[in-house]
Amino acid sequence: MTSTEYHYYIITKKPQFLEHIKPGRICYIREYCLSAELKTSPTLKTLPVFLMGLHSPLDYRIEVSCMEKLNVQEAELLQALSEDTERLKWFKQRGALKTALGLTVGTEVTVEEEGKKLRGTIRYIGHITEPVCSGVLSGTLFGIELQGADRKKGHTDGTFGHKEFFSCDRKCGIFAPFSRVRPLVHSSSPSHPEPSPQPEPDELTPGDRVTYFINDTCRHGMVVDIQEKDGQHIVQISTDRDETGKTGGEVKVPLHMVAKGEVPAEPESMDIDVPPVQGDTDDQCVSLSVNSVVEVTLGAGNLHGIIRWMGFLPNRKETMVGLELEEDKGVSDGTFKNERYFECPPKRALFVKLSSCRPDSRFQSFSANHTETMPMLEDKEEETEHSTGTLDPVLPLSTEQIHQFLIGRMKGIQGHCNSCYMDAALFSLFSCSSVLDSMLFKSTAPQDAPIQKTLLHDIVNPLRSKGFVEGRHIMKLRQLLQKHGYSHSFTTDEKDPEEFLIVIMHHILSLDPLLKLSAGGKVQESYCYQIFLDQNHSLVLPTVQQLLEHSFHSAGLKLAEVPSCLILQMPRFGKKFKMFDKIIPSLELDITDLLSEGPQQCMLCGKVAEQECADCFKDPVFSTTGFKLFCMLCSSKVHSHPQRRSHQPTRLDIPKGYLSHGIPHALTRDKLELFAVLCIETSHYVSFVKHGPNSRDWIFFDSMADRQGERDGFNIPEVQACPEVGTYLEMTPAELASQVPRDMKGVAKRLFCDAYMYLYQSTSMCLYR
Repeated sequence: MTSTEYHYYIITKKPQFLEHIKPGRICYIREYCLSAELKTSPTLKTLPVFLMGLHSPLDYRIEVSCMEKLNVQEAELLQALSEDTERLKWFKQRGALKTALGLTVGTEVTVEEEGKKLRGTIRYIGHITEPVCSGVLSGTLFGIELQGADRKKGHTDGTFGHKEFFSCDRKCGIFAPFSRVRPLVHSSSPSHPEPSPQPEPDELTPGDRVTYFINDTCRHGMVVDIQEKDGQHIVQISTDRDETGKTGGEVKVPLHMVAKGEVPAEPESMDIDVPPVQGDTDDQCVSLSVNSVVEVTLGAGNLHGIIRWMGFLPNRKETMVGLELEEDKGVSDGTFKNERYFECPPKRALFVKLSSCRPDSRFQSFSANHTETMPMLEDKEEETEHSTGTLDPVLPLSTEQIHQFLIGRMKGIQGHCNSCYMDAALFSLFSCSSVLDSMLFKSTAPQDAPIQKTLLHDIVNPLRSKGFVEGRHIMKLRQLLQKHGYSHSFTTDEKDPEEFLIVIMHHILSLDPLLKLSAGGKVQESYCYQIFLDQNHSLVLPTVQQLLEHSFHSAGLKLAEVPSCLILQMPRFGKKFKMFDKIIPSLELDITDLLSEGPQQCMLCGKVAEQECADCFKDPVFSTTGFKLFCMLCSSKVHSHPQRRSHQPTRLDIPKGYLSHGIPHALTRDKLELFAVLCIETSHYVSFVKHGPNSRDWIFFDSMADRQGERDGFNIPEVQACPEVGTYLEMTPAELASQVPRDMKGVAKRLFCDAYMYLYQSTSMCLYR
């Protein structure tokens, strides 16, 4: 599929009944799906679209009125931005998008980097990561070679992920989205030197929001063009409202009368002198920090928002905060007196004293210095305490977001008192995958609702939005599980991950079983599958594919249907004794031949298979893995051999009429993709997560990587990139077998030697579960 076979949209307002989908998200629909929808109803009200930004795209029916159309180039530019709010902001500034579309290789530009504007030349335009699947866009970035005095202020030589996109000296290159790139407009020429130190014209570009002054009146608008006339730069502006009160007009203003950004007409109206909160303000202020949810009382009533910045403003001695409000009742987009402190949509920013803020009264919260030995919660607190998580569900982390804020110490989920089994399981399931997100939103019994809310608002959302979950929230979940009678030792003892997952999925959320197995014509249901092998197996360095096939063959099992999520437990004699020194992860699990129904292919000629022979499973003449399926002709030839005459092939269940279609080259293989691995060593669980399409897109998570202090201290979780895993996965089995575990690089040894549980997902079936 090519991008021309898809239609792209940006969500501009929250869809009804889908409050977790935020404006700014880009989505897409296939051409033939759109055509089918139009045939059904020419006046469409909703469309079944796929959301981008997920490890596994999910489809939703979204109102057409909530979306606006994008061409492919616009969608690629916007997809390079990591935040939904930022994406929506720049979409509304269509002039900036239009300018970016006109940029070409060789254009001189300025690029914003860590608050500074650096000069350079565009050397590359395109994506630097591969898309996860068809239809998904990776995002267009600009590769810029820095010039002059700004050389060596970059962070690349033109390579990313061991691939070269352009060539320049070390630290002379930058990859940046269009929002940070502006075409360079030279401030002077030999014939017309700039006479006065007015603002540089290259600081402005078509599409920028500006404030301009006419007759001492402050007005706002958007830059359309910058021209030079008689040695003076003139800015052509599309006005929000002119002196007559009309909108949509245009004016031309000298550059020195223009300020970039929306400077409030009356800076005093920013309510920086709101009276302090009455009561014990010191304790309240100590508990507030960036990203705290707060409220402030103004003359118009209470306003609610999130602290996005904290510090000192010019001519102010008090500690100030910049709030991003829930409603358009602010005065800017994060600027104060022409200086940017944070970014948010227009009219959402408000600067006030820290002492004027208090925790949002709509949500009871624990203070930041709450002790980890938390007392048992009362029922009322269970229903209302969700202070650290955002109110809307947050989508899984993308590869770009992982590198932005998930890598490092005090990242991931903080371990708390033998909780590593739970930490590793939750991180594996929810950090980068959405395959089991349905369990976070489905209806559940009233007594179990606090558990589901804690899982969503206090654990999954903070993990995806902040990259960190405090240990006290894990303890809270364990306390709720214990209080509800699922185990009397959830708060103290180590458990097995499968025990925890079954309690959550089956007993609490009543999630439909993930796995349906067919055995002797009867269907068995379960949530995990434990691999068992007979004593006569010949495997030495097995792949997960081989282990699953041998286990199914030994037990006489087949899959009744393709699972959306397959959780496999590796063969062990208890937790301490491994059956294999190493297991090779199968990045793709081909389950086509493991299905009890559906058309399959003859392993010899490729035609439609009609028989299966269990006795041929271990025959070394064929292959070391895989069920042996044959068409009638090949089966007859194979079983004419004296050594196979005693075999008893069985008929396959083939859909009626399929054989009449002849050549089966259109058969598709059903495959699952690996997205996480839980490992155990000396009773401690850790996790590996595959977060992107490239072979080196792996991260390693340990919830108790280090510890600060002794009995009264706390655990330090850590997430680290482990691209070395990809190196070993590219080796042949013989090369991998020769590797000495203690000499393997980085943390790779733990993945290959200590695997306890493999997690696979179907990117197609998860859309329907």
